Amino acid sequence: YTDFYLTQDTKVSIATLQKNVVQETDVLLDPEKHSLKRLIKNEGKEKTPNVIFICIESLSADFMGRYGNKWSVTHYMDSLANESVTFDNLYATGTRTVRGMEAITLSIPPSPGRSIVKRENNTSFFNIGTIFKQKGYKNVFFYGGDGYFDNMNQFFGGNGFDIVDRGRGYLMGDEFKSKRTNIEDNEVTFENAWGVCDEDIYRKVIKEADINYENKEPFFNFIMTTSNHRPYTYPENKIEFESGSGRHAAVRYTDFAIEQFMMLAKSKPWFKNTVFVIMADHCASSAGKRDIDVSKYHIPGFIYNLPQQKPEAIDKFCSQIDIFPTLFGYLNWTYKSQLIGKDITKMKDNEDRALIGNYRSLGLLQDNKLMILNDKKSANLYNWNKATNDLSPIKSDPDFLRTTLGYYHTNDFFYQNNLYKISDTK
Repeated sequence: YTDFYLTQDTKVSIATLQKNVVQETDVLLDPEKHSLKRLIKNEGKEKTPNVIFICIESLSADFMGRYGNKWSVTHYMDSLANESVTFDNLYATGTRTVRGMEAITLSIPPSPGRSIVKRENNTSFFNIGTIFKQKGYKNVFFYGGDGYFDNMNQFFGGNGFDIVDRGRGYLMGDEFKSKRTNIEDNEVTFENAWGVCDEDIYRKVIKEADINYENKEPFFNFIMTTSNHRPYTYPENKIEFESGSGRHAAVRYTDFAIEQFMMLAKSKPWFKNTVFVIMADHCASSAGKRDIDVSKYHIPGFIYNLPQQKPEAIDKFCSQIDIFPTLFGYLNWTYKSQLIGKDITKMKDNEDRALIGNYRSLGLLQDNKLMILNDKKSANLYNWNKATNDLSPIKSDPDFLRTTLGYYHTNDFFYQNNLYKISDTK
Protein backbone atom coordinates (compact mmCIF):
# COMPACT_ATOMS: atom_id res chain seq x y z
CA TYR A 1 0.00 0.00 0.00
CA THR A 2 2.64 2.53 1.02
CA ASP A 3 4.51 2.01 -2.27
CA PHE A 4 1.52 2.89 -4.45
CA TYR A 5 -1.04 4.89 -2.46
CA LEU A 6 -1.21 8.20 -0.64
CA THR A 7 -0.33 8.17 3.04
CA GLN A 8 -0.14 10.70 5.85
CA ASP A 9 1.44 10.71 9.29
CA THR A 10 0.47 7.36 10.82
CA LYS A 11 -0.61 8.98 14.09
CA VAL A 12 -2.91 11.29 12.16
CA SER A 13 -4.42 8.36 10.25
CA ILE A 14 -5.07 6.36 13.42
CA ALA A 15 -6.46 9.35 15.33
CA THR A 16 -8.74 10.15 12.38
CA LEU A 17 -9.98 6.56 12.24
CA GLN A 18 -10.61 6.54 15.99
CA LYS A 19 -12.63 9.73 15.64
CA ASN A 20 -14.77 8.22 12.88
CA VAL A 21 -15.23 4.74 14.36
CA VAL A 22 -15.35 5.07 18.15
CA GLN A 23 -18.89 6.03 19.12
CA GLU A 24 -20.04 8.05 22.10
CA THR A 25 -20.93 5.04 24.24
CA ASP A 26 -17.66 3.19 23.45
CA VAL A 27 -14.64 3.20 25.77
CA LEU A 28 -11.14 2.99 24.26
CA LEU A 29 -9.16 0.43 26.27
CA ASP A 30 -5.70 1.51 25.08
CA PRO A 31 -6.14 5.21 24.19
CA GLU A 32 -2.38 5.83 24.03
CA LYS A 33 -1.66 2.96 21.65
CA HIS A 34 -2.14 2.31 17.93
CA SER A 35 -5.39 0.51 18.58
CA LEU A 36 -9.15 0.48 18.17
CA LYS A 37 -9.50 -1.93 21.07
CA ARG A 38 -12.57 -0.73 22.90
CA LEU A 39 -15.47 -1.73 25.08
CA ILE A 40 -18.76 -1.32 23.24
CA LYS A 41 -21.62 -0.75 25.66
CA ASN A 42 -25.31 -1.30 25.03
CA GLU A 43 -28.10 -0.85 27.54
CA GLY A 44 -30.83 -3.37 28.29
CA LYS A 45 -30.86 -7.09 28.95
CA GLU A 46 -28.65 -9.01 26.57
CA LYS A 47 -30.36 -11.36 24.13
CA THR A 48 -28.57 -14.46 22.86
CA PRO A 49 -30.60 -15.96 20.02
CA ASN A 50 -29.05 -18.31 17.52
CA VAL A 51 -27.87 -16.45 14.42
CA ILE A 52 -27.99 -17.84 10.88
CA PHE A 53 -26.29 -15.70 8.24
CA ILE A 54 -27.01 -16.35 4.57
CA CYS A 55 -24.41 -14.81 2.27
CA ILE A 56 -25.99 -14.87 -1.19
CA GLU A 57 -23.76 -15.18 -4.21
CA SER A 58 -23.84 -12.19 -6.62
CA LEU A 59 -27.19 -10.69 -5.60
CA SER A 60 -27.37 -7.07 -6.74
CA ALA A 61 -29.97 -4.92 -5.04
CA ASP A 62 -31.58 -4.22 -8.39
CA PHE A 63 -32.64 -7.86 -8.72
CA MET A 64 -35.19 -7.25 -5.97
CA GLY A 65 -38.65 -5.81 -6.50
CA ARG A 66 -38.02 -3.59 -3.48
CA TYR A 67 -35.45 -1.70 -5.55
CA GLY A 68 -37.42 -1.53 -8.79
CA ASN A 69 -36.89 -4.88 -10.51
CA LYS A 70 -39.86 -5.81 -12.75
CA TRP A 71 -38.97 -9.48 -13.32
CA SER A 72 -40.72 -10.61 -10.12
CA VAL A 73 -38.02 -13.12 -9.24
CA THR A 74 -37.59 -12.30 -5.53
CA HIS A 75 -41.18 -12.64 -4.24
CA TYR A 76 -40.13 -14.26 -0.99
CA MET A 77 -37.08 -12.13 -0.19
CA ASP A 78 -39.14 -8.99 -0.82
CA SER A 79 -41.80 -10.20 1.61
CA LEU A 80 -39.14 -11.16 4.16
CA ALA A 81 -37.45 -7.75 3.87
CA ASN A 82 -40.78 -6.08 4.61
CA GLU A 83 -40.86 -7.96 7.93
CA SER A 84 -37.24 -7.17 8.82
CA VAL A 85 -34.79 -4.46 9.72
CA THR A 86 -33.69 -3.60 6.19
CA PHE A 87 -30.67 -1.57 5.04
CA ASP A 88 -31.70 0.20 1.85
CA ASN A 89 -28.39 1.97 1.19
CA LEU A 90 -26.03 -0.93 1.85
CA TYR A 91 -22.89 -1.26 -0.29
CA ALA A 92 -20.49 -4.15 -0.80
CA THR A 93 -16.83 -3.39 -0.21
CA GLY A 94 -15.70 -5.16 -3.36
CA THR A 95 -16.43 -7.21 -6.44
CA ARG A 96 -15.54 -10.76 -5.40
CA THR A 97 -16.85 -13.32 -2.91
CA VAL A 98 -13.60 -13.37 -0.93
CA ARG A 99 -13.79 -9.59 -0.58
CA GLY A 100 -17.29 -9.85 0.84
CA MET A 101 -16.18 -12.59 3.24
CA GLU A 102 -13.27 -10.44 4.39
CA ALA A 103 -15.49 -7.41 5.00
CA ILE A 104 -18.28 -9.28 6.77
CA THR A 105 -16.09 -11.53 8.92
CA LEU A 106 -13.23 -9.17 9.81
CA SER A 107 -15.29 -5.94 9.63
CA ILE A 108 -12.47 -3.97 8.01
CA PRO A 109 -12.11 -1.85 4.84
CA PRO A 110 -10.90 -3.41 1.59
CA SER A 111 -7.22 -3.36 0.77
CA PRO A 112 -5.73 -3.18 -2.73
CA GLY A 113 -4.69 -6.39 -4.43
CA ARG A 114 -5.71 -9.75 -2.99
CA SER A 115 -8.29 -10.20 -0.28
CA ILE A 116 -6.90 -11.23 3.11
CA VAL A 117 -8.90 -14.46 2.70
CA LYS A 118 -6.39 -15.48 -0.01
CA ARG A 119 -3.22 -14.26 1.71
CA GLU A 120 -0.83 -16.31 3.82
CA ASN A 121 -1.19 -14.07 6.89
CA ASN A 122 -4.93 -14.62 7.31
CA THR A 123 -5.49 -16.46 10.60
CA SER A 124 -5.99 -15.58 14.30
CA PHE A 125 -7.74 -12.31 13.42
CA PHE A 126 -10.18 -10.63 15.74
CA ASN A 127 -13.48 -11.10 13.90
CA ILE A 128 -17.23 -11.32 14.38
CA GLY A 129 -16.81 -14.97 15.38
CA THR A 130 -14.55 -13.83 18.22
CA ILE A 131 -17.43 -11.79 19.60
CA PHE A 132 -19.88 -14.67 19.21
CA LYS A 133 -17.41 -16.84 21.15
CA GLN A 134 -17.29 -14.19 23.89
CA LYS A 135 -21.01 -14.90 24.28
CA GLY A 136 -20.68 -18.70 24.24
CA TYR A 137 -21.66 -19.48 20.63
CA LYS A 138 -20.42 -22.22 18.33
CA ASN A 139 -19.28 -20.77 14.98
CA VAL A 140 -19.70 -22.82 11.78
CA PHE A 141 -18.97 -21.96 8.15
CA PHE A 142 -21.14 -23.80 5.60
CA TYR A 143 -20.17 -24.03 1.94
CA GLY A 144 -21.69 -26.29 -0.70
CA GLY A 145 -18.46 -26.66 -2.65
CA ASP A 146 -14.92 -27.56 -1.62
CA GLY A 147 -13.72 -24.90 0.82
CA TYR A 148 -10.16 -25.44 -0.40
CA PHE A 149 -11.21 -23.12 -3.23
CA ASP A 150 -10.13 -19.50 -2.65
CA ASN A 151 -8.50 -20.52 0.65
CA MET A 152 -11.86 -20.37 2.43
CA ASN A 153 -11.29 -23.32 4.76
CA GLN A 154 -7.92 -22.03 5.89
CA PHE A 155 -9.40 -18.57 6.52
CA PHE A 156 -12.47 -19.69 8.44
CA GLY A 157 -10.80 -22.67 10.11
CA GLY A 158 -7.94 -20.45 11.23
CA ASN A 159 -10.29 -17.79 12.59
CA GLY A 160 -12.37 -19.83 15.00
CA PHE A 161 -14.97 -21.51 12.77
CA ASP A 162 -15.80 -25.18 12.30
CA ILE A 163 -16.25 -26.15 8.65
CA VAL A 164 -19.09 -27.94 6.85
CA ASP A 165 -18.37 -28.32 3.13
CA ARG A 166 -18.44 -30.71 0.18
CA GLY A 167 -14.68 -31.05 -0.10
CA ARG A 168 -12.62 -34.06 0.81
CA GLY A 169 -9.20 -32.50 0.86
CA TYR A 170 -6.86 -30.25 2.73
CA LEU A 171 -7.85 -28.20 5.77
CA MET A 172 -4.86 -26.59 7.46
CA GLY A 173 -3.31 -29.86 8.61
CA ASP A 174 -4.29 -32.53 11.07
CA GLU A 175 -5.08 -30.14 13.91
CA PHE A 176 -8.18 -28.90 12.03
CA LYS A 177 -9.61 -32.27 10.95
CA SER A 178 -11.81 -32.44 14.04
CA LYS A 179 -13.38 -29.12 13.05
CA ARG A 180 -14.65 -30.36 9.71
CA THR A 181 -17.91 -32.05 8.70
CA ASN A 182 -18.42 -33.28 5.15
CA ILE A 183 -21.60 -33.06 3.08
CA GLU A 184 -22.05 -36.71 2.14
CA ASP A 185 -23.26 -38.11 -1.18
CA ASN A 186 -26.59 -39.19 0.28
CA GLU A 187 -27.26 -35.58 1.32
CA VAL A 188 -26.92 -34.25 -2.23
CA THR A 189 -29.78 -34.00 -4.74
CA PHE A 190 -28.05 -31.70 -7.24
CA GLU A 191 -24.46 -30.59 -7.78
CA ASN A 192 -22.52 -28.59 -10.35
CA ALA A 193 -18.93 -27.39 -10.58
CA TRP A 194 -19.44 -24.88 -7.76
CA GLY A 195 -21.05 -27.30 -5.33
CA VAL A 196 -24.40 -28.55 -4.14
CA CYS A 197 -27.57 -26.58 -4.79
CA ASP A 198 -28.84 -24.10 -2.23
CA GLU A 199 -31.62 -26.43 -1.06
CA ASP A 200 -29.04 -29.09 -0.18
CA ILE A 201 -26.83 -26.75 1.83
CA TYR A 202 -29.86 -25.40 3.69
CA ARG A 203 -30.98 -28.93 4.60
CA LYS A 204 -27.51 -29.54 6.01
CA VAL A 205 -27.76 -26.34 8.06
CA ILE A 206 -31.11 -27.50 9.45
CA LYS A 207 -29.63 -30.88 10.39
CA GLU A 208 -26.68 -29.28 12.21
CA ALA A 209 -28.96 -26.73 13.93
CA ASP A 210 -31.09 -29.59 15.24
CA ILE A 211 -27.97 -31.16 16.77
CA ASN A 212 -26.92 -27.85 18.35
CA TYR A 213 -30.42 -27.40 19.79
CA GLU A 214 -30.39 -30.88 21.31
CA ASN A 215 -26.99 -30.12 22.84
CA LYS A 216 -28.28 -26.76 24.18
CA GLU A 217 -25.46 -25.02 22.29
CA PRO A 218 -26.18 -21.55 20.83
CA PHE A 219 -24.89 -21.31 17.28
CA PHE A 220 -23.73 -18.80 14.69
CA ASN A 221 -23.90 -20.28 11.20
CA PHE A 222 -22.27 -18.53 8.22
CA ILE A 223 -23.68 -19.95 4.97
CA MET A 224 -22.16 -19.22 1.55
CA THR A 225 -24.54 -20.04 -1.30
CA THR A 226 -23.54 -21.06 -4.84
CA SER A 227 -26.65 -21.49 -7.02
CA ASN A 228 -26.68 -17.87 -8.19
CA HIS A 229 -23.35 -18.36 -9.94
CA ARG A 230 -22.69 -19.14 -13.58
CA PRO A 231 -23.65 -21.61 -15.13
CA TYR A 232 -26.89 -20.89 -13.17
CA THR A 233 -27.92 -24.54 -12.93
CA TYR A 234 -30.16 -26.02 -10.25
CA PRO A 235 -32.65 -28.90 -9.82
CA GLU A 236 -35.33 -29.11 -12.52
CA ASN A 237 -39.07 -28.69 -11.87
CA LYS A 238 -38.55 -26.44 -8.86
CA ILE A 239 -39.45 -23.10 -10.44
CA GLU A 240 -41.01 -21.82 -13.65
CA PHE A 241 -37.61 -21.43 -15.40
CA GLU A 242 -35.49 -24.24 -16.79
CA SER A 243 -32.13 -24.85 -15.18
CA GLY A 244 -29.30 -22.99 -16.88
CA SER A 245 -31.55 -20.37 -18.50
CA GLY A 246 -29.72 -17.35 -17.12
CA ARG A 247 -29.07 -15.08 -14.19
CA HIS A 248 -32.66 -14.03 -13.48
CA ALA A 249 -33.71 -17.68 -13.40
CA ALA A 250 -30.94 -18.42 -10.92
CA VAL A 251 -32.09 -15.49 -8.76
CA ARG A 252 -35.59 -16.95 -8.85
CA TYR A 253 -34.24 -20.34 -7.70
CA THR A 254 -32.20 -18.58 -4.99
CA ASP A 255 -35.40 -16.97 -3.74
CA PHE A 256 -37.28 -20.29 -3.90
CA ALA A 257 -34.58 -22.10 -1.93
CA ILE A 258 -34.62 -19.48 0.82
CA GLU A 259 -38.39 -19.83 1.06
CA GLN A 260 -38.10 -23.61 1.41
CA PHE A 261 -35.40 -23.17 4.04
CA MET A 262 -37.47 -20.71 6.07
CA MET A 263 -40.55 -22.92 5.89
CA LEU A 264 -38.54 -25.80 7.30
CA ALA A 265 -36.85 -23.61 9.91
CA LYS A 266 -40.23 -22.32 11.12
CA SER A 267 -41.24 -25.88 11.92
CA LYS A 268 -38.31 -26.27 14.32
CA PRO A 269 -38.37 -25.58 18.07
CA TRP A 270 -35.27 -23.39 17.76
CA PHE A 271 -36.82 -21.03 15.19
CA LYS A 272 -38.44 -18.60 17.65
CA ASN A 273 -35.02 -18.03 19.21
CA THR A 274 -33.10 -17.61 15.95
CA VAL A 275 -32.23 -14.44 14.05
CA PHE A 276 -31.63 -14.58 10.30
CA VAL A 277 -29.25 -12.16 8.56
CA ILE A 278 -29.42 -12.14 4.76
CA MET A 279 -26.97 -10.18 2.61
CA ALA A 280 -25.15 -10.48 -0.72
CA ASP A 281 -21.40 -10.98 -1.01
CA HIS A 282 -21.19 -8.58 -3.99
CA CYS A 283 -23.16 -7.49 -7.03
CA ALA A 284 -23.52 -9.32 -10.31
CA SER A 285 -21.44 -8.03 -13.24
CA SER A 286 -19.23 -6.06 -10.88
CA ALA A 287 -15.84 -6.76 -12.44
CA GLY A 288 -13.20 -4.08 -12.94
CA LYS A 289 -9.75 -3.43 -11.52
CA ARG A 290 -9.58 0.36 -11.65
CA ASP A 291 -12.86 2.17 -12.36
CA ILE A 292 -15.49 2.27 -9.61
CA ASP A 293 -19.11 2.06 -10.75
CA VAL A 294 -21.03 2.93 -7.58
CA SER A 295 -24.27 1.32 -8.76
CA LYS A 296 -22.44 -2.02 -9.00
CA TYR A 297 -21.87 -2.07 -5.22
CA HIS A 298 -25.47 -1.64 -4.01
CA ILE A 299 -26.60 -4.88 -2.39
CA PRO A 300 -29.60 -6.03 -0.34
CA GLY A 301 -29.29 -6.78 3.35
CA PHE A 302 -31.75 -7.32 6.18
CA ILE A 303 -32.13 -8.86 9.64
CA TYR A 304 -35.22 -11.00 10.20
CA ASN A 305 -36.85 -12.31 13.39
CA LEU A 306 -35.12 -9.98 15.84
CA PRO A 307 -36.61 -10.34 19.33
CA GLN A 308 -39.12 -7.58 20.20
CA GLN A 309 -38.19 -5.58 17.09
CA LYS A 310 -40.67 -4.09 14.65
CA PRO A 311 -39.86 -3.93 10.91
CA GLU A 312 -37.75 -0.91 10.06
CA ALA A 313 -36.16 0.54 6.92
CA ILE A 314 -32.78 2.20 7.47
CA ASP A 315 -31.71 4.48 4.64
CA LYS A 316 -28.28 5.59 5.89
CA PHE A 317 -25.27 4.81 3.71
CA CYS A 318 -23.60 1.75 5.22
CA SER A 319 -21.13 -1.00 4.46
CA GLN A 320 -20.96 -4.77 4.82
CA ILE A 321 -18.55 -4.17 7.69
CA ASP A 322 -21.36 -2.52 9.71
CA ILE A 323 -24.08 -5.20 9.64
CA PHE A 324 -22.87 -7.42 12.46
CA PRO A 325 -21.88 -4.57 14.81
CA THR A 326 -25.43 -3.31 14.21
CA LEU A 327 -26.86 -6.75 15.02
CA PHE A 328 -24.88 -6.81 18.26
CA GLY A 329 -26.45 -3.48 19.13
CA TYR A 330 -29.96 -4.82 18.56
CA LEU A 331 -29.08 -7.71 20.89
CA ASN A 332 -27.93 -5.22 23.59
CA TRP A 333 -24.48 -6.82 23.78
CA THR A 334 -21.65 -5.23 25.72
CA TYR A 335 -18.39 -6.63 24.37
CA LYS A 336 -14.73 -6.01 23.63
CA SER A 337 -14.04 -5.16 20.01
CA GLN A 338 -11.55 -3.81 17.55
CA LEU A 339 -13.81 -4.06 14.51
CA ILE A 340 -13.82 -1.02 12.23
CA GLY A 341 -17.48 -1.46 11.36
CA LYS A 342 -19.95 0.25 13.67
CA ASP A 343 -23.58 0.20 14.74
CA ILE A 344 -25.56 1.94 12.00
CA THR A 345 -28.36 2.87 14.40
CA LYS A 346 -25.88 4.94 16.44
CA MET A 347 -24.53 6.86 13.44
CA LYS A 348 -25.38 10.54 13.40
CA ASP A 349 -26.83 12.02 10.22
CA ASN A 350 -23.41 13.18 8.98
CA GLU A 351 -21.57 9.95 9.89
CA ASP A 352 -23.06 7.44 7.47
CA ARG A 353 -20.67 6.26 4.76
CA ALA A 354 -19.74 3.32 2.57
CA LEU A 355 -16.32 1.87 1.79
CA ILE A 356 -16.01 0.48 -1.74
CA GLY A 357 -13.05 -0.69 -3.78
CA ASN A 358 -11.64 -3.06 -6.35
CA TYR A 359 -8.24 -4.54 -7.15
CA ARG A 360 -6.56 -1.16 -7.63
CA SER A 361 -8.89 1.62 -6.48
CA LEU A 362 -10.21 2.42 -2.99
CA GLY A 363 -13.19 4.66 -2.36
CA LEU A 364 -15.05 6.41 0.44
CA LEU A 365 -18.67 7.33 -0.33
CA GLN A 366 -20.23 9.92 1.97
CA ASP A 367 -22.88 12.59 1.50
CA ASN A 368 -23.06 11.71 -2.24
CA LYS A 369 -19.36 12.45 -2.61
CA LEU A 370 -16.84 9.80 -3.58
CA MET A 371 -13.11 10.02 -2.88
CA ILE A 372 -11.09 7.52 -4.90
CA LEU A 373 -7.50 6.62 -4.04
CA ASN A 374 -5.55 5.36 -7.04
CA ASP A 375 -2.37 3.29 -7.27
CA LYS A 376 -0.30 6.20 -8.57
CA LYS A 377 -0.39 8.00 -5.21
CA SER A 378 -3.26 10.17 -6.35
CA ALA A 379 -6.73 10.94 -5.07
CA ASN A 380 -9.75 12.29 -6.91
CA LEU A 381 -13.01 13.62 -5.49
CA TYR A 382 -16.36 13.37 -7.28
CA ASN A 383 -19.98 14.28 -6.82
CA TRP A 384 -22.10 11.17 -7.29
CA ASN A 385 -25.55 11.57 -8.82
CA LYS A 386 -27.46 8.58 -7.50
CA ALA A 387 -30.30 8.97 -10.01
CA THR A 388 -28.01 8.80 -13.05
CA ASN A 389 -24.98 7.09 -11.45
CA ASP A 390 -22.75 9.83 -12.92
CA LEU A 391 -19.51 10.95 -11.29
CA SER A 392 -18.56 14.62 -11.71
CA PRO A 393 -15.04 15.71 -10.70
CA ILE A 394 -14.92 18.42 -8.02
CA LYS A 395 -12.21 20.26 -6.12
CA SER A 396 -10.45 18.14 -3.53
CA ASP A 397 -11.38 18.47 0.13
CA PRO A 398 -8.46 18.08 2.60
CA ASP A 399 -10.72 16.93 5.44
CA PHE A 400 -12.41 14.32 3.23
CA LEU A 401 -9.00 13.09 2.07
CA ARG A 402 -7.77 12.87 5.66
CA THR A 403 -10.82 10.79 6.57
CA THR A 404 -10.33 8.49 3.56
CA LEU A 405 -6.67 7.93 4.43
CA GLY A 406 -7.72 7.32 8.02
CA TYR A 407 -9.61 4.25 6.85
CA TYR A 408 -7.25 2.89 4.20
CA HIS A 409 -3.80 3.91 5.45
CA THR A 410 -4.64 2.68 8.97
CA ASN A 411 -6.10 -0.56 7.61
CA ASP A 412 -2.79 -1.32 5.91
CA PHE A 413 -0.78 -0.30 9.00
CA PHE A 414 -2.86 -2.53 11.28
CA TYR A 415 -2.58 -5.48 8.89
CA GLN A 416 1.17 -5.14 8.29
CA ASN A 417 1.86 -4.85 12.04
CA ASN A 418 -0.46 -7.71 13.09
CA LEU A 419 -2.67 -5.33 15.07
CA TYR A 420 -5.80 -7.15 13.91
CA LYS A 421 -4.72 -10.34 15.68
CA ILE A 422 -6.69 -11.76 18.62
CA SER A 423 -3.57 -11.68 20.82
CA ASP A 424 -3.86 -7.90 20.81
CA THR A 425 -7.44 -7.94 22.11
CA LYS A 426 -7.25 -9.98 25.31
